[in-house]
Amino acid sequence: MRWLLLALLIVPAMEIGVFIWAGNIIGPWWVVALIILTGIVGVSLAKRQGMEAWQRAQLSMNHGQPPADAIIDGICIFIGGVFLFSPGFITDAVGFALVLPYTRGPFKRMLQQLLRHWMDNGKIIYRRW
Repeated sequence: MRWLLLALLIVPAMEIGVFIWAGNIIGPWWVVALIILTGIVGVSLAKRQGMEAWQRAQLSMNHGQPPADAIIDGICIFIGGVFLFSPGFITDAVGFALVLPYTRGPFKRMLQQLLRHWMDNGKIIYRRW
């Protein structure tokens, strides 16, 4: 919980610093235009990737397989979409890394390790019927 509070204080301060720096280089109106453009492109990309993950999950369930990989993809895409929806260049970079399939791999592995750790410690109880 402390990390979340610290991130909620540090990330906006860093974003403001990047806004000021970029505004001095390319101008404030271009910064506003880039924020709007990355938001629109990012959210539409997250929507498309999310629908593909949903379809993969349905396909694997139709074949009697658990949709574990598609669920992990969906979680990463959702978190990336939230980052892309928030204004800022740092959050956009993290959001695009979570949404794009080529850069999502390391985040998926970290999330899988975290979920395994939680299951091993009893924080998440998984029962197979």
